[in-house]
Amino acid sequence: MLGIGALLAVQTEINGELATRLGSGLRAGTAAGLISFGTGLLFLSLLVAFEPRTRRGLQRIGTAVRSGDLRWWQVVGGVAGACIVVSQGLTVGTIGVALFTIALVAGLSSSSLLVDHVGLGPTGRQAISPVRVGGAALMVAAVLLTGAERLGGSDALGPAALALGLLPMAAGGGAAYQQAVNGMVNQVGGPWAATWNNFLVGTTLLVVLMLASLGLPGDLRTLPGSWWLYTGGLMGVVFISAAAVLVQVHGVLVLGLCTVAGQVICAVGIDALADEAHVGVLSVVGASLALAGAAVASSTGLLRRHQLTR
Repeated sequence: MLGIGALLAVQTEINGELATRLGSGLRAGTAAGLISFGTGLLFLSLLVAFEPRTRRGLQRIGTAVRSGDLRWWQVVGGVAGACIVVSQGLTVGTIGVALFTIALVAGLSSSSLLVDHVGLGPTGRQAISPVRVGGAALMVAAVLLTGAERLGGSDALGPAALALGLLPMAAGGGAAYQQAVNGMVNQVGGPWAATWNNFLVGTTLLVVLMLASLGLPGDLRTLPGSWWLYTGGLMGVVFISAAAVLVQVHGVLVLGLCTVAGQVICAVGIDALADEAHVGVLSVVGASLALAGAAVASSTGLLRRHQLTR
């Protein structure tokens, strides 16, 4: 879970840079998201073409939807994924990865508690206990501390730029729902079929948004030549497929908090390796709190499973 969180941090920076090089406005942000989802869907479609087990999984998903075992709202988790990649393209170039992560985790942590409480995920209902709330609070504190060093000084963001943080905050709220319903689809069709369905839904939405953006202000430039700018989709494939499996074991909240911990730790590591970057005390403390928050939130589930196996 920490590993796929780190991968998501790298994807955020890649998609933000891709949008910046593609142009400006909603058109460029949507185009970056469409490229990311489109490459992921292409890879998964090749997998479906050559992997009979995945095709059978897709058939089971279709049968479950027609019979009502899967509701329509359980197979549209890709909408939330599309919103995340669009918000990456629209905001990261202005507010940076740190503030993007802060806003994302604020939405993810609060909505994960609700999603687990009402039982949308495959693990069923999980009570909102003080321990789980404490883990979420530690995680919010971690990302706030990690981002604090980038929010002050001469290059501090203004009110309009800070308002952009509402986009990843809303996307983070949708991410909890996405992880929950993708876990349900995974139970029926398996991880690769669930991931293909997620990317198909997300790509469809992004095509619609791209067509709508043509009537709005913005511009598009030619595609950049750097190959690594087109790897975000494959990273998304790994993230979605792994999350669809892991959410069945750990629940939405713990999965969400651990992936956020991975994002924070990866960001600190990238800054430490960059020649021009400075990793301050707050970043180190924030990364430590991120691990503590994940451990605290996971503790009740781990204790319960230990008691069941005794």
